[in-house]
Amino acid sequence: MDHLLEQIFSGKSVSLLGAGISNMPLARIAAKTAEKLTVRDKKSAAELGENGETLTALGAELITGEGYLDGITEDLVFRSPGIRPDLPGLLEAAARGSRITSEMEEFLAHCPCPVYAVTGSDGKTTTTTITSLLLSAGENGTVFLGGNIGEPLLHRLPMITADDCTAVELSSFQLMTVDAPVAVAAITNIEPNHLNWHTDMDEYIAAKKHILSHCGRAVLNYDNETTRKIGEEMQKTTAVPVTFFSLSPLPEGVLRPIDSAAWLEEGVIYTMFPGDGKRKIIEKSDIRLPGLHNTANYITAIAVTYGRVGTDAIRKTAQTFGGVEHRLEFVREIGGVSYINGSIDSSPTRTAAALSAIADRPAVLIAGGYDKNIPYEPLADAVYASSVHTAVLTGDTAEKIRTALEKHPQAGIRPLRVITKAGFDEAVYEAASQAKAGDTVILSPASASFDRFKNFEERGNYFKSLVHAMKD
Repeated sequence: MDHLLEQIFSGKSVSLLGAGISNMPLARIAAKTAEKLTVRDKKSAAELGENGETLTALGAELITGEGYLDGITEDLVFRSPGIRPDLPGLLEAAARGSRITSEMEEFLAHCPCPVYAVTGSDGKTTTTTITSLLLSAGENGTVFLGGNIGEPLLHRLPMITADDCTAVELSSFQLMTVDAPVAVAAITNIEPNHLNWHTDMDEYIAAKKHILSHCGRAVLNYDNETTRKIGEEMQKTTAVPVTFFSLSPLPEGVLRPIDSAAWLEEGVIYTMFPGDGKRKIIEKSDIRLPGLHNTANYITAIAVTYGRVGTDAIRKTAQTFGGVEHRLEFVREIGGVSYINGSIDSSPTRTAAALSAIADRPAVLIAGGYDKNIPYEPLADAVYASSVHTAVLTGDTAEKIRTALEKHPQAGIRPLRVITKAGFDEAVYEAASQAKAGDTVILSPASASFDRFKNFEERGNYFKSLVHAMKD
């Protein structure tokens, strides 16, 4: 086992909180190197299923049920992202001397290569993916992709060298306690999200800002009021270079001599970095992914990877990359109706971006799901500004969305059919029945999936299975 992993685990008692995806690789490492391994989960041993059996076979002690956080005394406690760090059981453990950490915190603290980190309310997965593709197109060694996207990374440390690069997507849950250096940190945007988990919007913003705590350069969205203010604050209080990105040219005077910019101007993406001047990168038309929001994702990734990849490689990537599954994913066409899977769209702003990307065709929207206590008035604005003629609502948020649509100033003026269906299957079939040749049926829920599905991937895959089962 690599010395870095031995340094983290050797001679320590270790407790993993949660037996999910992020902790299973950790369990295998800790079982080999730690003095003792305990795994705690709110689910029962039976509910853990195969993971529970694997952990038992590894020799881990399982502590399950409602009191799973009681009496923690282990030296090293790994918190899974969905567990708040201020729960009484964790505060009590810290007071007793336990060190509370996470898989991502340890990875960032020990990673030997440059880390390019991306967070944001919307667009972070696509932006992180593009970042990894651009890095891979340059001469940057092996490029590792992970974090909130793909696989956990800590167990990869033995194969990472200083000549490699890592692109990580970080959620607000992960960032609550992250305090480690990254080469470049980007925030795509900040909009209301996850307010069922965070205490309020201020805490959510503070979590996102953690990514900037020890970064070599900050990449921030000038078009988003919150991230623009964060950048302006950094310019006044730090010597960290700020790269603003925008879908239009930046006003004069917003950059310090150490700062830089990436922007869209008359269909062309430009950058301007110290010592490099204004430089044409690619045409907007080079980007295969539809929608202005994906142009913004490319501008962000170009800003993040500046100096690591040439324009020819950027252009080739833009022309060939077809997108990430569940993000404006074309499923099939039936009778002239296109079916699009946007299951990743778990907030109103994501759905707004998706609808703007398909504005050239009349649309039937399938929306609704788990309630994250976020407002749906922005979704109503997006729907009435879009080509949607029918909204089929389902899930826990169906009535909140219906209310927002019915109270919108355009209600009764701009034609919109609103239908509510109890079951997800029913909603999909109803949407299909409301569509005619030339229409698009899009699953873009503006809500999380947890009312009926384990995650957005399961929801999107189920949607695709229903569409593939439809007769031509």
